[in-house]
Amino acid sequence: MISKLAYVHPEARLGENVVVEPFAYIAENVTIGDGTWIGPNSTIMYGARIGKKCRIFPGAVISGIPQDLKFQGEESTAEIGDNTTVREGATVNRGTLAVGKTVVGDNCLLMALSHIGHDCNVGNNCIVGNGAAMAGEVKVDDWAIISAGSMVHQFARIGGHVFIGGTGKVRIDVPPYIKADRDPLAFMGLNTVGLVRRGFEKERIDEIHNIYRVLFQSKLNTSQALERIEQDFKPSFDRDYILEFIRKSERGIIKGPR
Repeated sequence: MISKLAYVHPEARLGENVVVEPFAYIAENVTIGDGTWIGPNSTIMYGARIGKKCRIFPGAVISGIPQDLKFQGEESTAEIGDNTTVREGATVNRGTLAVGKTVVGDNCLLMALSHIGHDCNVGNNCIVGNGAAMAGEVKVDDWAIISAGSMVHQFARIGGHVFIGGTGKVRIDVPPYIKADRDPLAFMGLNTVGLVRRGFEKERIDEIHNIYRVLFQSKLNTSQALERIEQDFKPSFDRDYILEFIRKSERGIIKGPR
């Protein structure tokens, strides 16, 4: 159902059972999947790709022009996966020449007034809290939670199953499976509650915990700790994910609490 009080560009492509409420604006070069709800006063701009069964609440702006002075009007997109909710006033900017697209995965929740900058890549099942903001080219792996008021620096990466405490300042990379809080942001233990909720068994959680004990609680530097972890722990998805994440980090990773 499309309200007569909404504007939908004739070249926009809407799937079946899409609802467009009064005063919504949908530009050209937009694709919206089946069963998605576009709330009143929401704005879907050029280059938006919205999946199935999404909910876009009033005041949200999807695929706005990047807040990047290098942007010269190049073709780019902002892509949102299936079953994702974008709450009031949240913004998702489209990409630039750097990557060409901004991506938010499936089953995500972008809470009110949150911001996803140009060329970010947010994984599946992520939550971005009220007022939290990401600068350009941030990467967030699956199942991460970024609490209200947090700020994420350009190019930073946040690992899977991470929990960032409220108003956290993410200046450098945050490895997977952990809680991070304080200022400067520091390791505060495993995100045990989240891991249990997602079906991680006790033995698996214990091994991840022991890996991080070597990394953050031994007197080894990061390179030495990674070598020790590789020697002392059998290959597994979790061990290899942690090792690869840290070794590929370009900004460095957070430290343990002082």
